[in-house]
Amino acid sequence: MGSSTEDEEHSSAIQTPGQLIAVVVAAFVLPVVILLMVGKLAIGTGSTDQDSPAFSDEAVAKRLKPVGELALASDSPQPDMKPGAVAAPPADVAVASADSAPTAAGPEKIQAIYTASCAACHATGAAGAPKLGDNAAWAPRIKAGNETLYNSALKGKNAMPPKGGNTSLSDADVKAVVDYMVSQSK
Repeated sequence: MGSSTEDEEHSSAIQTPGQLIAVVVAAFVLPVVILLMVGKLAIGTGSTDQDSPAFSDEAVAKRLKPVGELALASDSPQPDMKPGAVAAPPADVAVASADSAPTAAGPEKIQAIYTASCAACHATGAAGAPKLGDNAAWAPRIKAGNETLYNSALKGKNAMPPKGGNTSLSDADVKAVVDYMVSQSK
């Protein structure tokens, strides 16, 4: 009695090589089939209706529309100003002034260009830019001469991009802003 019961207790359900092959194949095929069935259930079992309004050209274009749009500073409205302040004209409008020096535009336009294109770095000293009015920082630059300053402003230098990043400015406007910054830093 002892020997036959011991054999049954230690025997496997897989008795032949054919059974072993069937179990191995089932171990790989069964999970793949289950995943395919779950995937089909998740995406829907019906066919898509090409005449649906969701597939119209307008609906597809709306879904593919970029999230954001490029907005240029010259297109934006002027920020709220303090009472009594004079509104600066847009950067692309020349202002004639009888008492202005022979620059590309009047002082209001030059200050507006400075505020829009240069002040971000030159008012704070960001990226090593000399602050407006910092005589010690500007002295060696002024000593190098206006042509050197113009060249740096027009072509860019270190972290400063050409024309301060505002490539729509004319060379005369850039030179006028450089002159303005130099006059404020002597």
